[in-house]
Amino acid sequence: MSLKNNSNNKNRWVILFIVVMVTFMCTLDSSIVNVALPVMAKALNVSSANIQLVVTSYLIIISATILVFGRLGDVVGKTKVFKFGLALFTLGSLLCGITSSLPVLVFARVIQGIGAAGTMANNQGIITEVFPVNERGKALGITGTFVALGALVGPALGGFIVSTTSWEYIFLINVPIGIITLFYSLKILPKGHKTAKVKLDGLGALLFMFAIVPLFVALGKGQEAGFTNPIVLLGFLIAIISFILFIKVEKVRENPLLQLEIFENKLFSLSIFCGFISFVAIFCSIIIQPFYLQDVLKFSPASTGLILMIFPLILSVVAPISGHLSDKIGSEILTFIGLVLTSLGLLLMSTLNEQSSIISMVIFIATMSIGNGLFQSPNNSLVMSTVPKDKLGIAGSVNALVRNLGMVCGIALATTILYNRMSYKIGHNVTDYVIGRNDAFIYGMKTVYITAAAICMIGAILTFLRLHRSKAKLKKVSLE
Repeated sequence: MSLKNNSNNKNRWVILFIVVMVTFMCTLDSSIVNVALPVMAKALNVSSANIQLVVTSYLIIISATILVFGRLGDVVGKTKVFKFGLALFTLGSLLCGITSSLPVLVFARVIQGIGAAGTMANNQGIITEVFPVNERGKALGITGTFVALGALVGPALGGFIVSTTSWEYIFLINVPIGIITLFYSLKILPKGHKTAKVKLDGLGALLFMFAIVPLFVALGKGQEAGFTNPIVLLGFLIAIISFILFIKVEKVRENPLLQLEIFENKLFSLSIFCGFISFVAIFCSIIIQPFYLQDVLKFSPASTGLILMIFPLILSVVAPISGHLSDKIGSEILTFIGLVLTSLGLLLMSTLNEQSSIISMVIFIATMSIGNGLFQSPNNSLVMSTVPKDKLGIAGSVNALVRNLGMVCGIALATTILYNRMSYKIGHNVTDYVIGRNDAFIYGMKTVYITAAAICMIGAILTFLRLHRSKAKLKKVSLE
């Protein structure tokens, strides 16, 4: 049975619920662990540097394998790959929760990451095929909300679980949800269409992994050791060479892993680029905020968690409305307004100091959040509506990959700028908050926010130029 036959299916909202629940769990697991790392390091008797592998292994594996699963979704069927990913993610979660050894925990996180990649690569493709055009923006908007909620709710929820129970429940909580969701996935998700037997591009997949893994390792290591460290530079070199070889191989392959012609569509390429920019900018802010609240303003972790929840709460309201609006008035104007508001919010955040009131900060965060909510859903809709049906899997996986890359690059950029400016202000190299030197932190933070606002504004200008051109084209057509 074709997914297309299900486009007006009464089950489409149930299918959406299953997809967003799985998406929420997978994105939640990229951020929920962070707050529990000190507790886990003590429990497993390992150093704080080694326990970071629990976070990085998951993100790296998702990014390294997501294109493979996107292509597989287009070849063997999106729902098939999605259900396989869900089963693997649930198994990985169980293994994470029952181990008391770091190597086994990292191995379990790798299994979890492979499973998460399988679901993330195909969730947008399933929704795009199941929903008719007039409801697609709304459905993708709801999915986008749950992606953001998963990434942003993680720290607060992780803190609550660790303080009330044991760290293992951060992973074990996924198991019953995963089993129930898998049961309904097998019953309700459409079977998907039969596709021609195509050989998977193994060499392309291998080269892509060699581009992504050293890149992520170098970005992570660079924050600790500095970006001029020989090992970090070697990582970047391997990543660049592998990526160039990957592009060369994909150009000549009969059935490539990544069909490069999808990037010939300017709307698709620009939407992907703007999506990347927005995640870089937002994660610059997300990584800085907890330090500012706890170290400078002396808020407790609980109060910090509550303030950090403002962003996802507003986003969860704005994103579905924005998705619904994009079905009515089009996506391009909304993405432009969204990027402008996000830039404005980031610029306002750069004015914060030791004397700033909580009210002004809430207003600034709300501005950023509304902007991001207005941008994400229509942008996802633009990405998915610009490609033919047989490329939905790969388009969705490129979109998810860019999101992960944006998160990692945003964190690396923010910490690099922050410590560089703090070191400049203090007069010697620092890689952490310096007690009694709030002035240095505020100076570094201001530079991070101004940089993030400038990055976001580039996206807004590009979107405005595209909008202006498409309006000029329409005017020309109507005059003719």
